[in-house]
Amino acid sequence: MACPHVSAVTALLKSVHPHWSPAMIKSAIVTTASVTDRFGMPIQADGVPRKLADPFDFGGGHMNPDKAADPGLVYDVDAMEYNNFSNCTMGWVDGCQSYQQLLNLNLPSIAVPDLKNQVSVWRTITNVGPVEATYRADVEAPAGVAVSVEPSVITFTAGGDKSMTFKLTFTAKQRVQGGYTFGSLTWSDQSVYSVRIPIAIRTVIEDFVADTS
Repeated sequence: MACPHVSAVTALLKSVHPHWSPAMIKSAIVTTASVTDRFGMPIQADGVPRKLADPFDFGGGHMNPDKAADPGLVYDVDAMEYNNFSNCTMGWVDGCQSYQQLLNLNLPSIAVPDLKNQVSVWRTITNVGPVEATYRADVEAPAGVAVSVEPSVITFTAGGDKSMTFKLTFTAKQRVQGGYTFGSLTWSDQSVYSVRIPIAIRTVIEDFVADTS
């Protein structure tokens, strides 16, 4: 049942913002979604036994069309970046160090499937809210992982750049062949906007050891 709901919200956002790219619309939906249910409680995953849902169950969370229409910030990706990523992951071109993994594609989520020691990931946010705004990073670190954000405060000014790039560094605090643990990064102006993306990290010791959990 998710597809018709998402399609309807996408059509709504396109009518409100006809010049937004598909990636901007997706970002607005994901980053403004709620991770609590209608009672204000954490979302529960279906199945037996019951468990708290994680981003692999609900993605960004429950959509909020009103907030998605005015998200404050978006993560945009143009068609050429998708094309370059596809060509590089398929091995059709050379010189693709930055596209060898999904890590740096500017998606409104971050997944690191093979964290051994430390890895850095870059993202770019675009201001679609008030021209002058300051956002601060709030990180919910996945269990067993230290996370840093540089810069941790981003300011947009009239006449300045509408897009800013930041770096997240993930450092494994435990040497285990583990399953995925989850967290989030939220950019907040401490007032109206709260722009949240999910994070999924899996620590590994050896690449060839399968995780069947």
